[in-house]
Parts: sequence; structure tokens; C-alpha cells
Amino acid sequence: MDGVRDADRVQTIVIGGGQAGLSVGYHLARRGVPFVILDANDRIGDSWRKRWDSLRLFSPARYNGIPGMPFPAAAWTFPTKDEMADYLEAYAARFALPVRTGVKVERVAKGDDGHFVVATGDGGRMEAENVVVATGAHRFPRLPEFARELDCEIRQLHSSEYLSPAQLRDGDVLVVGAGNSGAEIAFELVESRRCLLAGKSPGQIPVRHGTLRGRAFFRLFRFLGHTVLRKDRRIGRKVGPKLAAKGAPLIRRREKDLAAAGVERVPRVNGVRDGLPQLEDGTVIDVPNVVWCTGFRSDFDWIDLPVFDVAGEPRHVRGVAESEPGLYFVGLIFQYSLTSDLLPGRGRDAEHVAAHIARRERKAPVRPEQVALATG
Repeated sequence: MDGVRDADRVQTIVIGGGQAGLSVGYHLARRGVPFVILDANDRIGDSWRKRWDSLRLFSPARYNGIPGMPFPAAAWTFPTKDEMADYLEAYAARFALPVRTGVKVERVAKGDDGHFVVATGDGGRMEAENVVVATGAHRFPRLPEFARELDCEIRQLHSSEYLSPAQLRDGDVLVVGAGNSGAEIAFELVESRRCLLAGKSPGQIPVRHGTLRGRAFFRLFRFLGHTVLRKDRRIGRKVGPKLAAKGAPLIRRREKDLAAAGVERVPRVNGVRDGLPQLEDGTVIDVPNVVWCTGFRSDFDWIDLPVFDVAGEPRHVRGVAESEPGLYFVGLIFQYSLTSDLLPGRGRDAEHVAAHIARRERKAPVRPEQVALATG
């Protein structure tokens, strides 16, 4: 933890240059708080560029903007993942946000003098009075333990690795996980091969995506999720966690769409027999390809601070880790409302965190060396 140079010191470090991190940066800049944003990707927006080629956002453009800059598309269109990536890059440029790309944070801890010390993958060390973790709620691919038991000849991809059908071997494909990612990928794959979709349906929204009724649904969802289902409301505390844990219903691809396209529904995969995936009804599926749409998990092991509960989730109040002054989180699931990990909610949570940092810093004089990184 020693050897931190003056040039490596900054008042606030924001870890993550996605929607959450850029939103925090916008609000910190408005308050005159020196900061830097660190992002592991080579370009701002790469977390979107790396998703599968045909992906479109599930929310209309009017709800995809972050503070200070509407999304540049017709309100009720559904942008591509590359359009979202380019928007984020343009956003950072428009507000001249100090983003350092290609910087992977490997550890956050406390130094002997009480400041946070951030260790980066290139061996660098940075020091700050405040750290905002804006890396997203779930960003590490989740795979069942038995996935490693599949025959090595089977082509396996997690949804985070899947880009297009060209990555797969010839022949059938089993898509595991029937949520939105699984439904979208299965709908694409069935155009070129037999496709089986395993898992229980999460349900579907009650209207057709993109229609007039669909627009009304999104307005209602935003109102309920953003305004009603919050942690400071009794109904929010009661209902919000249950809805967040359940996961989103199918939004774009409805069950009858999948059936009409020829996607074959099969039960949940619960193991492996003789190197092949086995369904919970005992059926063994002989396929050359498996795409795991089994979601993501959170992992905060790189934060070496006592701010986590027994489940490994941060203890916080609206993103403020009260037991560790100066540490903040943005973009967590149900951080404050049901929309906290979605585009409409991140701006509000980011503003709350930025305001808390500004109030905290007004109580402590800023040393000249602390602004060197943000202004240099």
C-alpha cells in the first residue's frame, strides 16, 4: 500500500464506465467534485459492443438516455447494442468526462492513512477519499457446476460469449435458460438449425412489445417501478425484493412466437449423463452445441473491505456504505427502487450518491495533490 505518488491521488474514483459510472461522473462534474472514471474496456461502450450481434435493447429509446442527454433516436424505437455503445461514447465526450479506459481494477482496500487504495491490473496504485463501485450488479457469467462434465466435443458458449450462429458447430443446439436472452438467441438460431430451449418460462408481458398498448405498459411499469416500488415505501419493501429476485418476464419474444418459429421447448437441464445434457425428466439430449443463457452473478471479492453481508451483497443505504465512509455503489439490483439496475433508475441513484459525496467533501478541505489526476 506504500509508494503512492502524488499524481496517483484523486478525490473520487468511479470504477466502471458504463451507464451507471458515466451518470455518476455527470453529477460529480456538475458539483465540481474532482474525479476519474476507470473502465477495463478499451473503448467506452464496449460492454455493449461485445454482446451478440443482433441484440436490440428491450426498452424504447425514450427510456434509454442517461442524465443530461436524451438518446438520439425516435422515442419508441428499440436501439441496437452498437447504437447504445456509441451513445455512451458520445456522452462521455460531450461532457468531457475523465474516463481512463483499459484500466482493470483488481483490488480496493484501505491504506494506513485511512484513504482508499485502488490496485489496477497493470501494477498501478491510486489513492482516493471516495470510491464509487459502478461495475453493475451481475457481471460474471453463471454456469452450473455440471457444465464442465459435458463431452469436450460439445461446443459450449455462455450468452456473454455468443455473437452469432457462425460460432457453433453444424447441427442442433440446446439453449439452456428460457429468459429474455435465451428466447432471443433461440429465436435467431432456429432459423438455421433445430433448436431446443430448456427451462421454465418466466412468463411474459401482457401486451405486444412496441405496440400502442406496449407503450402504455412501459409508462405504467416505469411509474410503478420508479416511483411506487421503492425501499422507502412499505409496498416497495414488501413487493420489490420478490419481483427483483424473480427476474424479468419475456418482453419481445412471446411463447407463441417461439413455437411458431419452430423452437422446441424441453424441461430444465439438471445434470449430465455420459457426457450429454440430461433433462429433469431423465431425457438425455444428444447435441453438438449448448448455449448457456443462465445469467450472471455478482462477485465483490476484489473489494477488501468489511461491507458485505453473509450472502456477499453490499450493506448500504441508497448506495451509501455507511459502515465504510466514502464507499458507494451504483447499479445494484433494487438499490433503491425496482428500476435501480435499469436505465431509468441509474440516473437518480447516481445523483443521490454524487450529492452525498459533494456534501462529504465540503466538510473536508481538498489538498492540492488530490486534484492532480483529474486535471492532469
